[in-house]
Amino acid sequence: MESSRPSSLINTVYGAFLRRLGGWISIADLIVLLAELDVESQAVRSAISRLKKRGVLEPERRSATGYRLSPAMHTVFDEGDRRIFGSLEPAELRDGWVMAVFSVPESERAHRYQLRTRLTWLGFGNLAPGVWLAPGRLLKDARSTLTRLGLSDYVHLFTSDYAAFSDLRTSVGSWWDFPAIQAQYASFTDTYGPVAKRLGAREDVAGSEAFRHYVPMLTQWRRLPYLDPGLPAELLPQDWNAVAARQVFQQLHDVLASPSLDHVRKATAL
Repeated sequence: MESSRPSSLINTVYGAFLRRLGGWISIADLIVLLAELDVESQAVRSAISRLKKRGVLEPERRSATGYRLSPAMHTVFDEGDRRIFGSLEPAELRDGWVMAVFSVPESERAHRYQLRTRLTWLGFGNLAPGVWLAPGRLLKDARSTLTRLGLSDYVHLFTSDYAAFSDLRTSVGSWWDFPAIQAQYASFTDTYGPVAKRLGAREDVAGSEAFRHYVPMLTQWRRLPYLDPGLPAELLPQDWNAVAARQVFQQLHDVLASPSLDHVRKATAL
């Protein structure tokens, strides 16, 4: 199992399961669940503290001390669901592009860095200083994310079509870091391809076994649909390896998601 930060695993547990089970879990039950992923109790507590400071989780005492997902994070996780599970196919070239153009005063250059980081994470490619491009279907995510982060005052968003002059397929290779994206897809396939072959044909995967595979798998996967904007197929390299990785992800999701949810429900009595 590829190691993941405890906070990332906790985010996955809340996003994939606890949102569907009321959004709350006791710290004791969370420690027991994360122990199945080889995370020590102190690491869980430290990660919970960081997530609380970032506004991701809120303390709430019921029959025991626990934490719930903060209301503001539900929108973030909903957006994540659309990106992670709803953008598995390449965009259509005829659907056009969304362009982000920003200018940040030197006195506020921290916002410039934040914009670059966030646009990269949304899947935008960098055409020129302050000019970023993504498939048109990312407009909604870009608008809501930049508004939520208080960055919308610095950005103009446009929808556009490519008219001239260079070969678009050649140009996108300089606007996005294809080798870096493919390296992450290859890592995912190398790690979870054998798991998919072993478990894909089974219909009786136990909940605990499913959970141990599904949470790290989803944690590693959910970075990729953000770094990869889902460019139209005709603009991608011939050896583009995202298709194979997506097949592995979809196969494991289909097999493991439901028994994993049942396992969390039984383990937490939610």
